[in-house]
Amino acid sequence: MSDANHDPHELSEDALIYDWNSTEKVTTLAPRRKIKFLCETLRDGIQSPSVVDPSIDDKLRLVELASELGIHHIDIGLPGAGKRAVEDCTHIAELIRDRKLPIKPACAGRTHVNDVRAVVEISQAVGIEIEVLTFIGSSPIRQYAEDWDLDRMLKLSAEAIDLAVKNNLPVGYVTEDTTRSRPEVLHKLFVNAVEHGATRLVLCDTVGHATPDGIKNLLKFTRNLLDGMGRRDVGIDWHGHNDRGLGVVNSIFALEYGADRVHGTALGIGERVGNAALDQILLNLKLLGELPDQDLSKLLLWCQTTSRATRVPIHPQYPLAGSDAFRTATGVHAAAIIKAERKGHAWLADRIYSGVPAGLFGREQEIEIGHYSGESNVVYWLRKRGYEPTKDLVATVLGHAKRSNRVLSDEEIVAVIKDHRAANPA
Repeated sequence: MSDANHDPHELSEDALIYDWNSTEKVTTLAPRRKIKFLCETLRDGIQSPSVVDPSIDDKLRLVELASELGIHHIDIGLPGAGKRAVEDCTHIAELIRDRKLPIKPACAGRTHVNDVRAVVEISQAVGIEIEVLTFIGSSPIRQYAEDWDLDRMLKLSAEAIDLAVKNNLPVGYVTEDTTRSRPEVLHKLFVNAVEHGATRLVLCDTVGHATPDGIKNLLKFTRNLLDGMGRRDVGIDWHGHNDRGLGVVNSIFALEYGADRVHGTALGIGERVGNAALDQILLNLKLLGELPDQDLSKLLLWCQTTSRATRVPIHPQYPLAGSDAFRTATGVHAAAIIKAERKGHAWLADRIYSGVPAGLFGREQEIEIGHYSGESNVVYWLRKRGYEPTKDLVATVLGHAKRSNRVLSDEEIVAVIKDHRAANPA
């Protein structure tokens, strides 16, 4: 590379990384529309059988953090579920009101007047607008299992939406299992919902069935339907699950193909294998340059707080928040990071072996010592902690690491250093 000896501060990002991700895009993300996010952590997320329903204090903290991250909307619960749900939803709505948080609350409910009435009562008691996310299963398999006929579904939907609209609440009409629903059924449900006042259509991949091709077809169908009604003012949401491991990428494709609001949960918690991970969606959109002004410095804290509040451990290799996300003990990798640091430019070291720059999200690259390490790992580790990396000490620590079958803990390395010093007092 002809610029190898140049001052790294003089090199542009384009000179150091060729980005195939941006050479040619199929379309711009949500063209001419502002991308919005809806957090489902406190509703869909805590429906996971493995989570602990957070205390109200933890829920309030998660709402604050979501708001600080620039998340626009949050589903604060399903008040039709019972007394505790009503109490928690009320407390959260009061927090948003009293703190004048920019995040807007929403509540889920079946297409049943009692569920909608519970949302209306909380909204009136607290004195703020709450979006009603009223849902009904729309796929043939759901209709068969529930013994639903289309006329009844249309009636229930209309009654639920009418009650919310009568009380001046916005409505997101949610068709569960949209990605396995027949177009002729969706057409009737969508037209019915919009005619009765729904301001958003929420397309759901409830069982994680969709692929990007399916999303493209569904979004095109929905947009054409709304265009045909002359209703470009009606928004389109994407609500994805992760059963095929496509939750995050599907959400990004949904934005590419015309959705303007995407749902997700912190850490991807939710039923079965979880919802689309909203933290990863935000991270990727930030790196794609779609959120230039959005401050995600508290994204890590949001993940950690969710983990603690729900008792869901973060996997070591989970993107960004995992303990291994920016750690390496491999000699070749460590050597490259160290060489990059020696060039005097932290930008280099943060990207040489990382597709996600740790510093952008409040973390840093970490070099450990293990059985795959080389001398450079040991020298780096010792210097960073104030130890003089003498030849004998480096050899002693590296020898201990090579005899192990894992990465050494800091305590183990300190013990090796003490033993070495005791044996070599000079």
